[in-house]
Amino acid sequence: MTRTISPEALAAIGGGKIAYVKAIRSEDLNTLFPQAPQLAPGLQLFALHAADGTPIMVADTREAALANAWDNQLETVSVH
Repeated sequence: MTRTISPEALAAIGGGKIAYVKAIRSEDLNTLFPQAPQLAPGLQLFALHAADGTPIMVADTREAALANAWDNQLETVSVH
């Protein structure tokens, strides 16, 4: 049996202090961040997301995204 969890329940996990980093392509940047400038295609970027999947920020390195999470007192978790 497969269970699903609602976006509201995901948002409540960790009291809003849980986040994850996901690698994205520059071609997908404007889908997540419509206000972002156009970038050359083929670049790897790293997006920091809240537990419910809401994009928070984007960086050019995983380390920078993790540092932003740390600066904002967010606990990062690994997702697969």
